[in-house]
Amino acid sequence: MKKEVQQTILKSSEDGRVSEEEFYLVLKLVSPGTGLRTALDGIISSGKGALIAVENDFLNPLIDGGFKVNSKFTHQKLVELSKMDGAIILSRDLKRINLVNVLLTPDNKIKTFQTGTRHKAGERTAKQISGLVIAVSERKKEITIFYKNKTYKLKDTSEILRKVNEYFQILEKQRELFDSYLENLNRLELRNYVSLNQVIKVIQKGKAIQKISKELVKYLIELGNEGKLLEIRLREILYNVVEETNLIIRDYSNIDYKKSIDFLDNLLYEELLEKERILKALNHESAREIIFVHGWRMLSKMGLNEIEISEIIKEIGFGKIISANLEDSPDENIISKEKFTSLKMELEKIKLGI
Repeated sequence: MKKEVQQTILKSSEDGRVSEEEFYLVLKLVSPGTGLRTALDGIISSGKGALIAVENDFLNPLIDGGFKVNSKFTHQKLVELSKMDGAIILSRDLKRINLVNVLLTPDNKIKTFQTGTRHKAGERTAKQISGLVIAVSERKKEITIFYKNKTYKLKDTSEILRKVNEYFQILEKQRELFDSYLENLNRLELRNYVSLNQVIKVIQKGKAIQKISKELVKYLIELGNEGKLLEIRLREILYNVVEETNLIIRDYSNIDYKKSIDFLDNLLYEELLEKERILKALNHESAREIIFVHGWRMLSKMGLNEIEISEIIKEIGFGKIISANLEDSPDENIISKEKFTSLKMELEKIKLGI
């Protein structure tokens, strides 16, 4: 995992753009429990500041002066070396301290929103080299991450925990509603009588849970080792939400369901609450439309593979399976009598809530 993180975030890119997943990997490097974070906290505790850059192919031309240390990284050494003026250069794999007392000379025409000299140099350097630079403020006692075009201030652990607890309260309530709406949808589908309003409610809650959890993940990564138990709690809340939501979209979308999912993923949280947005994503004109379930979600619970489900939906139809009796003979070329009987019994169990 450590090797993957290093290869991903220390590889320079030309445009400097940062994906969410890429930045999560950066946060992992400075999360509590890592040697680098221990060193950064130690610098703040000692009442000092620092500017730390991670070496890459574009950094050398920006280095002026300083001297080589070429020493194995330890948090104690980094804290001590921060007492000197100038920037500290770490190796690509963060295992060695290469240079200290360095003057970084990025292009001063690069736009920066920082005010202090150290932070201006840090932001400009990160942008110019498409790399990672960390600034520790001596006066404000803050740690700022500059990665490519992104700037992020690390938060105090107690503040993060407060935020995390707020998010969990919201998520647990949303999950409760999701399960309730899903149970209602199950009953309607197994009677072959579905309302788009009920479908919309489930999709709204499912996508809201995913969107809120994305914000929460960033905080849990920033908590590092202190967030491990909370990660388990989050996995429990998210269990099967993505799969169920996507299969519902597949059942009720009038276009390629993957396009519907992409459309919904790009909506803001507030936009998800608008019924019209969900209808548009599914390519329906009105919530009053008469609709029929395709059956992807229900049939996927029966141990059938995608080809089998596709054949059943195309040749028989989920509605006919619901209304059929066990004595009815299906087309043996599509589904065997034994599998049909098992399928009907499983659907009945779901209907009865077993």
